[in-house]
Amino acid sequence: MSRDDYKKGMKTRRKVLGDEWVDRSLATLTPFNEEFQELITRYAWNEVWNRPGIPHKVRRMIVIAQMVALGRWEEFNLHVRAALASGDLDAGDLKEILLQSTIYCGVPAGNHAFKEAREVLKQLAAGDGAKAGKKKRK
Repeated sequence: MSRDDYKKGMKTRRKVLGDEWVDRSLATLTPFNEEFQELITRYAWNEVWNRPGIPHKVRRMIVIAQMVALGRWEEFNLHVRAALASGDLDAGDLKEILLQSTIYCGVPAGNHAFKEAREVLKQLAAGDGAKAGKKKRK
């Protein structure tokens, strides 16, 4: 993999998660975790997220549903917040993802996902109500 793959991955990572989150993550780089961060940036954020077969909006939906299935609530909150704040998804999209996930992952997982999502929506509305749960205009 080239340095160019890292740069492409970083561009996608920033677009999907936001500069603030990525900057905080990069601020924790150490010799111990530096190679891990480079690996996920090149492979996850470039090789997978930049594949042409599925648009980023659909990838976001898949990731959110997978985080429900795995019970990875920190990552769930990160992706929900980023998707809503960017306008790629709105509250209606999120509700549909969570309803679908409830059927396939179980009611306890869906119940918890709705609880977590409510908190993210509330935080976004308090911080920037104009972006919280609204789609970008094309």
